[in-house]
Amino acid sequence: MRIGVDLGGTNIAIGLVGDDGKLITKKSAPTLPTRGVDKVIEDIMGLCRDLIADSPNPVKSVGVGCPGTVNPHTGTIVCAVNIGFFDVPVAQAVGSALGLPVYVENDANCAALAEALFGAAVGSNNSVTITLGTGIGGGIIVDGKIYSGSFFGAGEVGHHVIQVDGELCGCGGRGCWEAYASAAALVRDAAKVGLDAEVVKNIFEVAKAGNTAAKTVLDNYLNYLCVGLANIVNILQPEVVVLGGGVSGQGGDLASAVKSRIKVLGDDLKTRFVIAQLGNDAGIIGASILQ
Repeated sequence: MRIGVDLGGTNIAIGLVGDDGKLITKKSAPTLPTRGVDKVIEDIMGLCRDLIADSPNPVKSVGVGCPGTVNPHTGTIVCAVNIGFFDVPVAQAVGSALGLPVYVENDANCAALAEALFGAAVGSNNSVTITLGTGIGGGIIVDGKIYSGSFFGAGEVGHHVIQVDGELCGCGGRGCWEAYASAAALVRDAAKVGLDAEVVKNIFEVAKAGNTAAKTVLDNYLNYLCVGLANIVNILQPEVVVLGGGVSGQGGDLASAVKSRIKVLGDDLKTRFVIAQLGNDAGIIGASILQ
């Protein structure tokens, strides 16, 4: 048995996971990061102790996934603005309290690892998992392992620029892919033409039903989405791109739309586009198998 922790700005989600990647049981608690780092870590340790006590077999290790920049070699959260963690030695703190090996990694990388080993990208050596949510996150798997770059910040695909001096992004820059192809961007552009959030949730169906405004918004969104995806494919040539996050709830419609629109170098598209399978549990499962 292994424990995976998905440390987010709103909730701490933690699960007991078998070696086969199956999530056996899960617990959660509010993060409440304004309480300070020590209180958040105490909660992580408390939840871990609960799962260890309930586990039918010995727990081998604990993995922690969190947003921001993480040094997996030292087990330190270098910079996670949303939870107020800066140079926090999480592996050391949790490991010494529990007497277990503790590994720490970026949450998007954890999700990408889970999809590669147990989800939509099973069977591939090289894959990219992209989460289309409020922002756009990404995790890169090369030869079956997380690629985090020379300085542990690789995979921030949402912040490659697709429009010079374009829309303002949450990062402070302009023209980032995230500012055009995230779920938040889709909601923003829909609101400009009078479409509410409920329409956005079902925008493929609404567009198919003949709503002209929805069709225009969706066409523009897919064009921006495919520009970014083409850049990723041209640079990395993964076997599989896994599409996750809120927008991936459109399922097969989204995958089909991407396949029909995307243009890559030489028009020779070999990369497969698939919808994520593990949902919100991907971060827990991926964290649990860190080593």
